Amino acid sequence: MGILWTLIIGAVAGWLGSQIFKGGSLGLIGNIIVGIIGGFIGYWVLGQFGTSLGSGIIPQILTGALGAIILLAIVNLFTRGRV
Repeated sequence: MGILWTLIIGAVAGWLGSQIFKGGSLGLIGNIIVGIIGGFIGYWVLGQFGTSLGSGIIPQILTGALGAIILLAIVNLFTRGRV
């Protein structure tokens, strides 16, 4: 069940990140990948500041979305707006 929750949370976080970072949608599979990688980035960034958004599904989605926005911004720098 853990991998299923990871995929669901990753998909929602990737979708949310692409909605906030306009023009960053990569489709369902792309959003899942961006959300999962974004989760790692989000937890790392928040850890650097010595904070977290809490525990539970909503904070996990928000942390993943934060990381997804950061990841989409970096990808956008290298692709010059093609994503």
